[in-house]
Amino acid sequence: MNALDYLLRKLGVLFRRQSFDQDLQEEMTFHQEQAAKEFEAGGMAPEAARYAAIRQFGNATLLQERSHEVMAFRAESVAQDLRFAVRQLFRSPGFAVTAVLVLALGIGASTAIFGFVDAVLIQPLPYANPNQLVSVDESETLIPRSNLSRDDYDDWKRLNSSLTSLEVYGGTGFLLRTGSLSEPIPAARVSDGFFRTLGVEPILGRDFRTGEDRPGQPKIAILSYGTWMQRFGGRRDLVGQSISLTGEAYMVVGVLPRTFAFAPRASAELWVPLLDRRSGCEDRRSCHNLDGVGRLRNGVTVEAASADMKTIAAQLALQYPGSNKGQSASIVPLSEIIVGKLRPTLVTLLAGAGLLLLIACVNVASLVLVRAESRRRETAVRGALGATPSRLVRQFVTEGLLLASLGCAAGAVLAVVIMSLLARLVPKPMAQGMPFLAVVGLNRHTALFTAGSTLVAAVLLAATPALRLAFREIHEGLADGGKGAASRFWRRLGANLVVVELTVAVVLLAGAGLLAKSFYRLLHVETGIDPSHLATVYIMAPESVYGKPEQQVALYHQILEKVLAYPGVQSAGITSDLPLQCNCDTDWIRIPGRPFHGEHNEVLQRDVSPQYLPALKAKLVRGRMFTEADDASHPQVSILNESTAQKYFPGEDPLGKMIGDGDLTPKSMRQVVGVIEDVREGGLDDEAWPAEYFSIYHAPDNYFAVAARTTQDEKQLLPVLVKTLREINPNLGVYGETTMKEQMSASQSALLHRFSTWLVGGFAALALMLGVVGLYGVVAYSVNQRTREIGVRMALGAQRGAIQRLVLKEAGWLTGMGMIAGLACSVATAHLMRSLLFNVRAWDFSTLVAVAAVLGFSALLASLIPARRASSVDPVKALSAE
Repeated sequence: MNALDYLLRKLGVLFRRQSFDQDLQEEMTFHQEQAAKEFEAGGMAPEAARYAAIRQFGNATLLQERSHEVMAFRAESVAQDLRFAVRQLFRSPGFAVTAVLVLALGIGASTAIFGFVDAVLIQPLPYANPNQLVSVDESETLIPRSNLSRDDYDDWKRLNSSLTSLEVYGGTGFLLRTGSLSEPIPAARVSDGFFRTLGVEPILGRDFRTGEDRPGQPKIAILSYGTWMQRFGGRRDLVGQSISLTGEAYMVVGVLPRTFAFAPRASAELWVPLLDRRSGCEDRRSCHNLDGVGRLRNGVTVEAASADMKTIAAQLALQYPGSNKGQSASIVPLSEIIVGKLRPTLVTLLAGAGLLLLIACVNVASLVLVRAESRRRETAVRGALGATPSRLVRQFVTEGLLLASLGCAAGAVLAVVIMSLLARLVPKPMAQGMPFLAVVGLNRHTALFTAGSTLVAAVLLAATPALRLAFREIHEGLADGGKGAASRFWRRLGANLVVVELTVAVVLLAGAGLLAKSFYRLLHVETGIDPSHLATVYIMAPESVYGKPEQQVALYHQILEKVLAYPGVQSAGITSDLPLQCNCDTDWIRIPGRPFHGEHNEVLQRDVSPQYLPALKAKLVRGRMFTEADDASHPQVSILNESTAQKYFPGEDPLGKMIGDGDLTPKSMRQVVGVIEDVREGGLDDEAWPAEYFSIYHAPDNYFAVAARTTQDEKQLLPVLVKTLREINPNLGVYGETTMKEQMSASQSALLHRFSTWLVGGFAALALMLGVVGLYGVVAYSVNQRTREIGVRMALGAQRGAIQRLVLKEAGWLTGMGMIAGLACSVATAHLMRSLLFNVRAWDFSTLVAVAAVLGFSALLASLIPARRASSVDPVKALSAE
């Protein structure tokens, strides 16, 4: 008989009891008749042979019952176990509600976090054959992943043999004319095959055609779905019509799908071809302002593509040493660029949720064990009446499955609520770079995870009382009155479970503490500026009005004059890049008279007005700040930060030294007039880079930012800034108004740290609560089981304080073991999550001491109640009760 036949037969037995009984009776009758015939053949009379066959066969009723017992899981037996389990839960509603809620909490939280992990790390990117998509960029020693230059892109696309397509994208912005106002909108510039490489087709209109990204082609645009709906009312006739972007007419040729998102340019509201080389930058091979995305050929690995591109980069470095020396290639899966930074955070959160699930299961297992101990007499009576151990175990398994199923149902509902809540809590700037938020929810993967969590819980809940039966004789429940053996068993297994709970609680508490301290230090990192009372805003000036340098400088003066005239404003300045944004916009420098072999000495470049650095309260180390005299009519000067001074002028005073570009062209030469302390231009968790500051009057631009310091609440200054700028010219694009503190708090690094801290902290608080409740249950049950012992001690003269110390000592041992194990595991866990920590060591002493103090204090509170109850035991009543 094969496995399928056996399974079908078992199912038939399960659902066809009467048919099974009939088949069994026919089988038994057949064997009796065969035995009778054998007796007759041996010379016995027919009647005597029939009775002999019956005696040989045995008790037919008993054999039939044993046959049913072998079949074990009969439908009526399962239904009987299930009905009995339901009655038991109704008899103990407090236990049932508590167990289901705790399980729901563990399963719901872990499933919710897994939903995010699934959407980010497991689900494929929403593009055609996403495993073939790679991010293609350049690389050098200082910057492992840097932008492509336009000329390098053209050569890489022509020479490579590992990609079926290679496209580029870059950021830009436009002033969208709507009525009488111009509103700034973020956009992206892409090569003509960008969307075809991703495998994305517009839902309305068409894609860019081959060659439409070259100079001289008509200006066209593809809208995102959200922009089409919100700004243009979803008009289908918009395709083929023109819209005004920064004073120029762009024809709308398509609308992207609602579900389309591209995280590196998540905020882009429209997409335009590369077209002409904007602002002259892309005319230089040394100008790096594009990112690449490619599709691998069938059978080509990322490693092979990387080797191919590095070979091409090496050839270009030899061909163009002035711009490409030291340049290599960086080829990584596109998914790594989109979700790489989120992976450590999500893995940490999933681990925290898993630990919470573990502690929830252990806590419920402890409750089940306590309840099983209270049912010892019931179990013993059932055993005495003929119930086999397997029959009793089956009942406990049924009850465990029922509890786990109820917890699963409640946990699934809770998971949906938590996932929806967490998705809403993600700040909008961060959510724009997370297209996967749209697919977070219950699906096949999360359902399987929930089922797996439920199975683990069911096994644990069923195994706990089953193991209890395996390690003791059932009749002991009738023989010993119950408490001695039960107490010993409980103090062995129950105490161990509580130690596990406390260990997990310590790990979560330590993780939350380290993340909280890391987040605090991130927000209080030395930035080189005073972020308080500082308001900022970005401005995009239309080229049709401010296209010439003198017009742009005049606009700067007009803006600063208006802003400084507002009451409470102490100082204000203009910059090309606000601090705490990115380590981008770099320049290659060369120092005359120093040995030079074509190396790229890369520093951050910032163009600022004379009042900008004082407005930030940047500290001058030596020399002077910029003045109004440092304009285009005077020679160029520059200010260095300390990192630049130490790196390129070690052991000497840089004041008065000259700096130029890689070719030392006369136009690039500038004299160093000052040195300031490092201003953190990159993210809060980025290292301070060498930086050089120029007077913005020498290289004005239409894109710039204003920073204003006020003696009042800086939030109140923001609407004033916007209104003032609108009054100067209604067509100025004003956007991104925020305070410097809000900017710090809303940075991606701060958001990730805050998100992790709150979630792990929540897990830790729940784990601590469950662990303390579990400890209370152990100590309280122990006191109850040792009532006679306590009565004897008190009758022999033990004082109440001694009894309390006896109970607290037991609790102290459990807490101490959990604390020691937890602290050891915490250090190991912190090493695994070190990528999330900022200026905090894995063995941070103060955090571990604080965790130990919190757990110790909580354990003391949980133990005081049963300790006081034990000390109030009446010896007479305790002894008479036995």
